[in-house]
Amino acid sequence: MITRAQAATRIGYAGLSKAGSGGLAGAVAMLRAAGCARIFEERSPGGRWNRPALDGALRALQPGDTLVAPSLDHLSRSMNDLLLILSRVEAAGAGFRSIDEEIDTTSGAGRLMMKMLGSLTQFSRAKLHERTEPGLRTAQAEGRRGRPPKFKQEQADEILALLASGLTAAEVARRYGVHRATICRLEELAARKAL
Repeated sequence: MITRAQAATRIGYAGLSKAGSGGLAGAVAMLRAAGCARIFEERSPGGRWNRPALDGALRALQPGDTLVAPSLDHLSRSMNDLLLILSRVEAAGAGFRSIDEEIDTTSGAGRLMMKMLGSLTQFSRAKLHERTEPGLRTAQAEGRRGRPPKFKQEQADEILALLASGLTAAEVARRYGVHRATICRLEELAARKAL
């Protein structure tokens, strides 16, 4: 009988990168050489929020699998984006490997490196909060208010549950009559709070 650990799969993701590395064909060749059983290719530059191949790769992950990317710039557009993606990989019980940067979260050193990156990002957000807080207090004392939240807490919890069940952000956005970016921001905010 084959256990899940023995049947773990390497799932490749090749997004369009601004950096060279041979374009999409070169990225796919790297993923094949790395032993990826399935490869998801992002053939059009969908931007930060519209990457159906990445969504497909993340949904395909099973516990023990590894998501493999040729480099970090193939996978993410920013550090916050990277941490959001890696939190989804971790939630699936999977690992992550970047070939160019030699990052592998299935090893202790790789997990440590990603935790350090996450801590630096969290520190940066805390410093931004410290700089912003006095201005917010002044505005509040003067009676100025910010924009009200788009969703009530019950709706936000329901949306996050739908995303966790495997629905894409676009599908959830259609259900609620909002833009996909609104759903992605809510998901990103929840991931930040979980760090």
